[in-house]
Amino acid sequence: MVLDDPDPDEVAQAMARLTGPFAVRSSGLAEDTAAASFAGQLETVLGVVGVDQALAAIATCRASGRSSRARAYASRMQAPVESHVPVIVQQLVPADLAGVAFTQDPRSGARAVAIEAAWGLGESVVSGRVVPDAFTLVDGGEIETTTGSKATRLDHREGALRRTAVAAADRRRPVLSAEQAREVAEAALRAEAVHGTVVDVEWAIAGGTLWLLQVRPITGVIGPRERPEAPVGDAIVQGVGASPGRVSGRVRVVRDLDGFGAVEPGDVLVCRTTDPAWTPLFGIAAAVVTETGGALSHAAIVARELGIPAVVGADGARARLAGMEWVVVDGDHGTVSSAP
Repeated sequence: MVLDDPDPDEVAQAMARLTGPFAVRSSGLAEDTAAASFAGQLETVLGVVGVDQALAAIATCRASGRSSRARAYASRMQAPVESHVPVIVQQLVPADLAGVAFTQDPRSGARAVAIEAAWGLGESVVSGRVVPDAFTLVDGGEIETTTGSKATRLDHREGALRRTAVAAADRRRPVLSAEQAREVAEAALRAEAVHGTVVDVEWAIAGGTLWLLQVRPITGVIGPRERPEAPVGDAIVQGVGASPGRVSGRVRVVRDLDGFGAVEPGDVLVCRTTDPAWTPLFGIAAAVVTETGGALSHAAIVARELGIPAVVGADGARARLAGMEWVVVDGDHGTVSSAP
């Protein structure tokens, strides 16, 4: 772990003991706590090769606590701001498939293991870049599976990160077998036993071996609750309910960073996907609707922490809602309907 400005020779010596490529990750003192996850707010640099790249990545991660998005998030969560974030340099697991597992359903509070998975590195899942497969395991070993589109994958090949299209056959089939889903669930539950609380686990499978990459407490947890009845009226858009609650608001379709200035308090933010730079909008939006992503992505975690409804994986949402004025977003049922 790097706590102070790194000495290049010391970094080189430490890296020589490991096999690259590397992942350089923030490890802030206020990050990954039970009160605030900082999910996606601080930097991670994947696929780092060589000392020069490592030093640059360390500098980027250490400075990320001073970014506008991290400061906005910290302010909303009443968490401390770290001007120089501690950093971890670790081997990058060359994942064939990867994802996230929660040992409690964060939307309902139900006692179940929720897993999301996609091909390649787990960045595709946590960033919300793809619609992942979803697996829910309840007591007794029953597995509920929903197959996502998983349109692209990210891998480290030929010395660089490369995003490529996933073959049609692989998009249609589940990433995890039933046996693998149970293995991930069992590992997550063992991590929970060690930590003494429900946990959010990032994991990867490479060459048939399961790796746990990160474990932190689940934030934004709600108590066990019954899902409310669906709203009256037909859904214009159907996706996955990622953060519970129901709210009405004016539609605001945002296609890129240039559209941020148009978002007003109480708007329903509609976009293809979100990345950490979009987090300040979560502080003023009434709800969030994205065309990609899953319920365990960083954006969904932040939405639950801030208490705003979110619908993710809503294919075609921007086109279908572009002409709408007011809509009702139902984060329990994953729908967007016309406002009465």
